[in-house]
Amino acid sequence: MEAVALASGSSGNCFYVSNSKKSVLVDVGISCRQIEERLAKIGKKASKIDGIFITHEHGDHVKGADVLARKYNIPIYGTKKTLARGLCQDKDLLNPIKNDETVKLGKMQVEAFSKCHDGGDPVSYSLFNDKRVSVITDVGHCCQNVIDMVSNSRILFLESNHSLDMLESGNYPYHVKRRVKSDKGHLSNYNSALCVLEHGDRKLKNIILSHLSENNNRPEIALESFKLLKERKDLRPEISVSNKYIPTRLFKI
Repeated sequence: MEAVALASGSSGNCFYVSNSKKSVLVDVGISCRQIEERLAKIGKKASKIDGIFITHEHGDHVKGADVLARKYNIPIYGTKKTLARGLCQDKDLLNPIKNDETVKLGKMQVEAFSKCHDGGDPVSYSLFNDKRVSVITDVGHCCQNVIDMVSNSRILFLESNHSLDMLESGNYPYHVKRRVKSDKGHLSNYNSALCVLEHGDRKLKNIILSHLSENNNRPEIALESFKLLKERKDLRPEISVSNKYIPTRLFKI
């Protein structure tokens, strides 16, 4: 299995995961052209994508879905309520799934699991053969589904959205701050790190901090929060940060 964040942040998210035979994208919140260019940077082609898996209908996760899917005839998977938001003009490319369903693409299995966020029926995805890659962003709190995937992943793209101090002292209106901090909002740096500290497995190899807020976070602040993991001597993953402008390196297990 190999994986890369092509883009991740408040304004656009797209993750690539592949085994030796099948390749998928989780979310397409950047343009088709950007996806093509960023795949090329890691030696991959959009024409080889076998499926697009959408977590929820917000624009920073679906912006490029219609053009990319129709250009390369790629099936789009998502919950019924997510797909009902008009993500693609070609209805034949839409494949509704349940929020606890596993889709099999050859030997790759893509497991959808429900989470707490303010979408119609939002999910995150965990992809595996014998080893597991999970993409978990846009999460209000670490429910049992999230805990289970954190506990079983070797590569983990995990939301570390905001510094609580920056959010509280920032210029967002009160109702927006309240929404971000709510159980249907986004994980703070601290709560993300705490979830891994309490539930991460010693075999966890890589954590890629994702969906960082442009206004209420900084990469160095997010990384500082994850020094909390030093409390566990058996847990020593490599920790890095994704961003919205360039792909991360290719992570492999």
